[in-house]
Amino acid sequence: MGLLDKLKGELVDIIEWLDDSRSTLAWRFPRYQNEIKNGAQLIVREGQRAVFVYRGQIADVFEPGSYELVSENLPILSTLQGWKHGFDSPFRSEVYFLNTRQVTDLRWGTPQPVTVRDPDFKMVQVRANGLCIVRIADAEVFLREVIGTDSAVEAEEITELLRRVITLAFSDMILETGLGAIDLQGRQVELSEKLREFVQDRVDDEFGLEITSITMNISLPDEITQAMTRGVARGVEEGGYAHNVGDVGRLQQVRAADAMLAAAENEGGGVMGDAMGMGMGIAMAGRMADQFGSATGQGQAPAAAGPPPLPGQALYHVEVGGQATGPYSVQQLQAGVASGQVNAATLVWSAGMAEWKQASQVEALAPLFATPPPPPPPTASG
Repeated sequence: MGLLDKLKGELVDIIEWLDDSRSTLAWRFPRYQNEIKNGAQLIVREGQRAVFVYRGQIADVFEPGSYELVSENLPILSTLQGWKHGFDSPFRSEVYFLNTRQVTDLRWGTPQPVTVRDPDFKMVQVRANGLCIVRIADAEVFLREVIGTDSAVEAEEITELLRRVITLAFSDMILETGLGAIDLQGRQVELSEKLREFVQDRVDDEFGLEITSITMNISLPDEITQAMTRGVARGVEEGGYAHNVGDVGRLQQVRAADAMLAAAENEGGGVMGDAMGMGMGIAMAGRMADQFGSATGQGQAPAAAGPPPLPGQALYHVEVGGQATGPYSVQQLQAGVASGQVNAATLVWSAGMAEWKQASQVEALAPLFATPPPPPPPTASG
């Protein structure tokens, strides 16, 4: 008999698993053709469970501790092998060690966007991603449904499985809650726990896993994110148009808002910046809903922009919503007064002024707010 045959024929007297990778979920003790001798030592460390399998049948399960493998400690295996009066000779059995510690670095995400019905934007496609913490809760179910005949199971092998389960559970949860896109993003913490419950119902009995926690981050389309940032969605709702303008009209409003604000914030940036500054910049900041009301038959369309200011004219910056806009010429300010966007108390500033002043206190602008005298009465005819 060769040396290899001799080594294979030796009896196993210590059964244990030393692993510090935290990435291996299950491992089969490499018994090969060796037999386990009577009175061998079984060492199960914290965060582990040991399962004996005899001819494909799950036998005894051991929690953390140190055990002497005698018939009294192997009641199920003794029954399967027919040890009615104990045993003295070595025996054969497969031994699996399972890692019951938490796997904390499982990342998930929706591969395709999920369509959500939204009361404001109608149909919105959202995405979600986050982290999932999972552990083996039922060793026997995990051994039957996941391990099978594998000698080892790594965490990556269940990652794809859980990603598919979480994605389907996320879609079902969205459908059940019936929340709109903005509400979904505002209640992510609450919905993360609900998603955990949805996933737990699908993996406990099927795979023997426990979902300890799930974090979730819901991403909205860029158009809606910009609308939320600039307050367009809220402004349209307050104007009474939330249910009159469809999803296409709302997104067009967002794009138009971005274009007009960019023009208004262009400091002396050529013809377009100056011409659109007053007519669209102030109106956009102060009366967004009125300008877009024409899309639904309400409100007035903005007035056409005038020509750029002549060289040498004084230009004024105007305070709108706590921010400086402009600069604008006197003619543009006159158009703002006519449309109600600029009044006597509006703060203005121009080069050479020591501080911001009310428009009516600036000598060059005061005539814009003077009440014109009434016209002369008509002369009586002869």
